[in-house]
Amino acid sequence: MSAITGTLLVTAVAVVGLYYVKWSHYYHVYSDVLAGGSLGRSIVNSSGDVPPQPSWHAALGYAALYWSAVWKALLLALVVGAGLKTIVPKSWVRKIMGRTGFVAAAVGGFAAVPSMMCTCCAAPLAIGLRAAGASSAAAIAYWLGNPLLNPATLILAAMILGVGWAMLRLAVGLILVFGFVGLVARQSYKEDAANLHGASVSAGDEQPQSLGAACLRWGTDMAKMAVRLVPEYAVLVMLLGATRAWLFPVVPLATKGDSPLWLVGMALAGTLFVVPTAAEIPIVQAMLHLGIGAGPAGALLVTLPAISLPSLVMLARTFPVKLLGLVAFATVCAGVLTGLLAVALGL
Repeated sequence: MSAITGTLLVTAVAVVGLYYVKWSHYYHVYSDVLAGGSLGRSIVNSSGDVPPQPSWHAALGYAALYWSAVWKALLLALVVGAGLKTIVPKSWVRKIMGRTGFVAAAVGGFAAVPSMMCTCCAAPLAIGLRAAGASSAAAIAYWLGNPLLNPATLILAAMILGVGWAMLRLAVGLILVFGFVGLVARQSYKEDAANLHGASVSAGDEQPQSLGAACLRWGTDMAKMAVRLVPEYAVLVMLLGATRAWLFPVVPLATKGDSPLWLVGMALAGTLFVVPTAAEIPIVQAMLHLGIGAGPAGALLVTLPAISLPSLVMLARTFPVKLLGLVAFATVCAGVLTGLLAVALGL
């Protein structure tokens, strides 16, 4: 199988998979929202007005809801991520996504727009891109861009929360994906440029291989990626699901409105917690209904989708811990900024 055939095969799997898992799905979601005006109950407190207290029941209940929402997208991400790593020639990926600095952030961010994955499902794709020769900056921008620049989610936010909320999230998302990633890559991770100029195609990387051998290699790498990522991911989802009453203590803190403590606390909680695509919208809608201020609501609208503890752990073997720590810190800051702007704009 030639390099062109292999690349077309991976691309076809990605396009068909995204159509089935994401693009066609949102057509039905929009119809439901137009009919009912909401995306349903908040996944954080799906069985009542407040999250359940920490327990095995809370952990397993959240995990069941979460996995039912993401398993198809995660499977697609594992398949395509492995294909990027094993089938697509590294020299081709380097030419497109091997840049550094703001150019890398732009390429990675724009490439993320049609994917529309949540942060955890985007992680295997970022791992595959990095292994295929993409720079750290491009791969991180792609990872962040999936949830933050998701056009379907932005439209849903405008429909349910209002255009002002959607535009605010988009503005802060653009700053985080293009500005922050480009700045960090340009100032702190210039080794990517050295690696790019000094990189040589590994032996056999561009050599044709039979269809059977290519598919076997693809499947083997996908299985290895799944074994490495999914168990720790599943454990962290259950842990966060069990402790969501501590992360989102709605009733005691709702009276604090837009206090700095509540704003920073929600920015931290949103950065750690894990949700499926667009699940942050009903969470924010429910919490606004319960009386929290615009500041904490704005913080959650950005931090909940941007990253999570499970997605950070999934990427820890691929990217420098320092880089991931900076991304987490920047996400918290972006959440605080969003909250402050939401208050200033009177949302």
